Amino acid sequence: MTVRRFTPKDFTQRMERAVAQAADAGLDGLLVTPGPDLVYFTGYQPTAITERITMLVLGAGRDPAMIVPALERGDAELADGVTAVSLTDWADGSDPYTRAARLLDPNGRYAVSDSAWAMHLLALQEALPGPGYTSMTSTLPMLRAVKDDEEIDRLAAAAAAADAAYEQIVGVRFAGRQEREIGADLAGFLREHGHDTVDFTIVGSGPNGANPHSEMTGRTVREGDMVVLDFGGLRDGYGSDTTRTVHVGPPDDEERKVFEIVRRAQQAAFEAVRPGVACQEIDRAARKVIGDAGYGEYFIHRTGHGIGLTTHEPPYMVEGETHTLVPGMCFSIEPGIYLPGRFGVRIEDIVTVTADGGRRLNGTSHEMHIVS
Repeated sequence: MTVRRFTPKDFTQRMERAVAQAADAGLDGLLVTPGPDLVYFTGYQPTAITERITMLVLGAGRDPAMIVPALERGDAELADGVTAVSLTDWADGSDPYTRAARLLDPNGRYAVSDSAWAMHLLALQEALPGPGYTSMTSTLPMLRAVKDDEEIDRLAAAAAAADAAYEQIVGVRFAGRQEREIGADLAGFLREHGHDTVDFTIVGSGPNGANPHSEMTGRTVREGDMVVLDFGGLRDGYGSDTTRTVHVGPPDDEERKVFEIVRRAQQAAFEAVRPGVACQEIDRAARKVIGDAGYGEYFIHRTGHGIGLTTHEPPYMVEGETHTLVPGMCFSIEPGIYLPGRFGVRIEDIVTVTADGGRRLNGTSHEMHIVS
């Protein structure tokens, strides 16, 4: 599908919403540094994130302003969102922090991107000791959590591409091949279907599948192995992340049982999705199914995480997360059971919250696929 380019108006609206959210949180503004936050607000991503400071300043009653290295100003000016931003540049050999300090309220309180380099923040504090600084995630965790229709379209396209890669990978031979060889095939299929970057391809076979974030190894996949396939990356700037668990040859009775428990847990969590429900309720719905089946101690991670410009971001589907679901939020639902030394099972879809429930962005079957 063809995606619409984000317009200057899109970026301006994002900045305005962010300033309003900051004010509601008792903040005077935001300091946005290179990384997903800067891409979200301006569409600008420096070619290389270096020791030279780049920082966007957003605040109530002030026009958006950004300081950039002089040698990168031309690139910054090409970004669609920067048309609404006042640019200040600085040359090597000058003091950028004194210039950056002029963009801030001397007594303000600012949320700072988690990706900010400590050297920049500490130098800014030295140049302007008055303001207070806090983490963006701790004070404004839902800043990028609610996606607009265009963002959801991009996430849906990324999910469809990941689904297409899965449909191809189950057609290759597993038995007698190393995990890393299968992972290389999977990464190639993701790129074939439009992914610009591949962030991860987990191929956890047999006992390696009991490690949720198993690194691909030289282990040779064997007949009788359960294999966890977890993979994703970025397509048109937005993430994919899906997991399916396949079996090499016919499974035994316990493997079928565990797989079915995870499938039911994933379905229960999906059915719990609706506006106004606390994020932790999604985790509880999945955990109850697995706990009631006697495998609670083997479900060792949260049920899900947000996704957007990065594959892991707020909101998180985990006990203690009381933020409520809002239409437009997008996140994974990925319960699992991991039996040490034996095998693991995980099933994961990306879901978006709708006006009256949820919609899966992934569409491949949840049934156990038998591979050769």
